[in-house]
Amino acid sequence: MTDSINRFTRTVENYVKYRPSYPFAIVDFLGRACGLTSASVVADVASGTGFLAEIFLKNGNPVIGVEPNADMRKAGQHFLRNYPNFTSLDATAEVTALESHSVDMITVGQAFHWFDEEKARNEFDRVLKPDGWVVLAWNIARNKTLFMVAYEQIWLKYLAPPHTSIEIDAQAIEAGLMKWYAPGIVKFELFDNSQVVDFDGLRGRILSSSYSPAPEHPKYTSMLEELEAIFHAHQVNGKIAIEYECRVCYGQLH
Repeated sequence: MTDSINRFTRTVENYVKYRPSYPFAIVDFLGRACGLTSASVVADVASGTGFLAEIFLKNGNPVIGVEPNADMRKAGQHFLRNYPNFTSLDATAEVTALESHSVDMITVGQAFHWFDEEKARNEFDRVLKPDGWVVLAWNIARNKTLFMVAYEQIWLKYLAPPHTSIEIDAQAIEAGLMKWYAPGIVKFELFDNSQVVDFDGLRGRILSSSYSPAPEHPKYTSMLEELEAIFHAHQVNGKIAIEYECRVCYGQLH
């Protein structure tokens, strides 16, 4: 648990500058699918730098950010400083410090896999109103262009655990989430998302990963050299598109 909280500390600066945000279309969709209104109270758990929280704040929602990493929490507070309806808590998914049955929706962006799933489910069940929703979102890089295929190879070589892909195994993930939400029902929706970046943006994006080798690591320099090579091979006017599929699952726990 401590490692999952602290592992992003050294990547905060790159995370703030170079991670993708989330499409506002998610909010519109949740309005139709879950009855989300601007009055709905949202708890964004593992709120990090505030990218997912922001789309709900733009909708007018009161948002409580729950974030245990001090550096991430400070970055999120700064990023969202102009939203008076944002509150930040030093807490975890397993012990949120939220009042029982106090929120309409819990959101999690890019962090669910770090939780103790059983403890988090019990805590979410405690803090949600009886008709509340849990919404999980991931920006997953697509390997559907020549650049993204080359980018995936660098990711697999330098960052990914063995025998994995830049693409999440959707069937396995969905099966696990169906079990986690049970006896409630979970559904899934996909949204297009992308970043257009120069080389500094591409470099910062890969260095924002908690799995990225640190500067003192022997693979650090060769990773960046290979990254620069594929950038120059595929860039157009000094820019490249990192394409994502934003995968959202939404459901109730009962």
